[in-house]
Amino acid sequence: MEGGNETITTDFLLLGLFPNVKYISIIIYTIILIYLVAVAGNFILLLLIWMDLRLHTPMYFLLSQLSLVDLALISSTVPKMAINFFSGRKSITRLACGTQIFFFFTLGGAECILLTLMAYDRYVAVCNPLRYAVIMNQKVCLQMAIASWIGGMLASTAHTFYTMNLPICGSREIHHFFCEMPAIMKISCKDTSTYELVIFVMGIAFIIIPFVLIMTSYTLIFLTVLAMKSPQARNKAFATCSSHITVVSFYLGPCVYMYMTPGSSHTPEQEQAVSVFCTILTPMLNPLIYSLRNKDVVGALQKVLGKYPVSKQNT
Repeated sequence: MEGGNETITTDFLLLGLFPNVKYISIIIYTIILIYLVAVAGNFILLLLIWMDLRLHTPMYFLLSQLSLVDLALISSTVPKMAINFFSGRKSITRLACGTQIFFFFTLGGAECILLTLMAYDRYVAVCNPLRYAVIMNQKVCLQMAIASWIGGMLASTAHTFYTMNLPICGSREIHHFFCEMPAIMKISCKDTSTYELVIFVMGIAFIIIPFVLIMTSYTLIFLTVLAMKSPQARNKAFATCSSHITVVSFYLGPCVYMYMTPGSSHTPEQEQAVSVFCTILTPMLNPLIYSLRNKDVVGALQKVLGKYPVSKQNT
């Protein structure tokens, strides 16, 4: 399909979320409510981790990085979608579109790496507790955070450069509520089959390998927990790890569908539904999942609410 009236400098048109749904306004208002809950939840979790010295541990440091990623991820899509809906506009400049793609893949890649490192942190804590403080020291935690962000940025730069240089012949309508690479590839007049193979390989690096490493960590954790004689220690280990496993399932599962299967097998509605789950629902659920079953976080929240005086001596 190469040739024709190729355009590289014109703006795109975002058709929005489920454009054929009759009562879309109800969905939009619901998403805005979810956005507010996600922002509040992640901000509160960040505040609690910063204020309570008991939460100044490697696990909660990595969790704070995850909250930062979730805050940025949901904020990179929902505000623009809401502005377009209420203003009636659909256009988005190429620069803004490229910016969305860059941040989406940077944050998505960083989250995959962070989830893997968080599993490693739990492995060291459960399977090698006596050396935990030595292995997971402050310098290592900082290096992990930096590696997560840089890894996401490197992959994102390649994806953004390729996508933004695709020639568009004819329609500039993107069947999505934000600029996402698969949606733009579908309106390109260039054969992208070779690059779909590249995406598959990148998916192995950022989705399959992290999933295998996470499952390996938890297999070793499970075997160690089974050998514990104390039911209390066993329950505490399971409670801590179950939250992370739930978050991993919610995030990596949809990513496998989106980036590890042929793009031609997805309808625009399916891609939008998966994107809503990954970029909107998951950032809202993550702080709830990590907080509701975590006594340390609940205790820190109770202190902030004034039930107990804020103490900086209980470490």
